[in-house]
Amino acid sequence: MIAPHGDVAVPASRYPARAADRDRWVVERRAPRPRHDPWHAPTVLVEPERSVSGEVVDVATIFLVGRECPWRCVMCDLWQHTIAGDTPRGAIPAQVRAAMATLRAASVPPSQVKLYNAGSWFDRRAVPPADDGAVAEALDPTTHVIVESHPALIGSRTWRFRDALAAGGRSLEVAIGLETAHPTALAALNKRLTLDGFARAAARLTTHGVSLRVFLLIHPPWIAADQQQAWLRRSVTIAFDCGASVVSLVPLRSGHALEALATEVAVGPPTLADVERSVAEVLDLARGRLFVDLWDAERLHACTACGPQRRQRLLRFNLDQALGPSDSCARCGEVPAA
Repeated sequence: MIAPHGDVAVPASRYPARAADRDRWVVERRAPRPRHDPWHAPTVLVEPERSVSGEVVDVATIFLVGRECPWRCVMCDLWQHTIAGDTPRGAIPAQVRAAMATLRAASVPPSQVKLYNAGSWFDRRAVPPADDGAVAEALDPTTHVIVESHPALIGSRTWRFRDALAAGGRSLEVAIGLETAHPTALAALNKRLTLDGFARAAARLTTHGVSLRVFLLIHPPWIAADQQQAWLRRSVTIAFDCGASVVSLVPLRSGHALEALATEVAVGPPTLADVERSVAEVLDLARGRLFVDLWDAERLHACTACGPQRRQRLLRFNLDQALGPSDSCARCGEVPAA
C-alpha cells in the first residue's frame, strides 16, 4: 500500500463531488466531436527515442481511431480523436495494416511501434479482443510494441496479447497515466484511479514480463504552485519504485472542462521554462529513462525568442538524458534551469 504524503487540497466546491456527476459535467463542457472514420488509414509519426539499451532508435506512433475511453478525465482532450460508438470489429487491424504498409515502404522501418488509440487498448469496446491476433500479425517487422491502458483493465487479455506478440518475436510495453501521486488531486481528475490501484497494476505487469511506461503531468490541477515540484518528485519516485522503465512528463493541456475551473485549480498549463525546471528538479531521481512529451510544444512558447531553443534543449535531453546548458533570455528574462 502506498501511503498518502503531506497535506492535500480540497477540490473546488462547484466541481461535482460524485463521479457520475463529474462525468456529465465534463461531457457538457465539450465542443462538438470532430468526425473520424475508423476505416481510414491513420496518422503515423516516426521519431527518435532512446531505447532501454541506451541506443537511439526510430519509433513509430500510429494514432488509431476508435471508441473513446469510458473514463471522463477532467484534463483529457483525447476524446476529440475518437468516435462516439463502439469500434467496428476489423477496423483496428485495418488501420494497423495500412500504417505498417506505409512504414515498410520507408528505407528503414522502425523496430518499435506505439499503438495509441486515444483511450485504453484493453477496453473491449475500443479495441475488440477478437482483433488482437490480427493486430499482432500485422506488426512485422517491429520487435517492440507499446500500448496505453487504464490500470483497471490490466489482466488476462494483456497476457494473451503479450503471448500473441511474443509468437512473432515482439515484446510488449504498457503505458499507464498515473498523472500525479497527490491523492486528492488524482481523485479530482476523475480518472477512477488510486495509488494502490496503480501499484497493483504495475506489479502485475512486472510479474508477467511486461514493461511499464508511466505518464505524469507537469502542473496537474488542484496542487498549489509552491507544492508542484515536491509532488512531482514524489510522483516520479513512486513510478520508478513500481517498476517503470520509462517515466514521461506530459505538460498539462488546457481543455474545455479545465477552462471552466480556471480560477480554482491552482495552476494552469506550464511554459517551456516551467517544463525545463521540472526536468531539472527530478533528473536525480531517474532510475530508468525520463522523457518529456513535446508533441505540441509550440503551444508552450511563452516567448518567441527563447521558446524554440528551449524546445530543442528538451528534445536533446530526451535522447541523451542530459539537460545541456542554456543562456538567460534577453527578451523575457527567464533564467534557464540548472
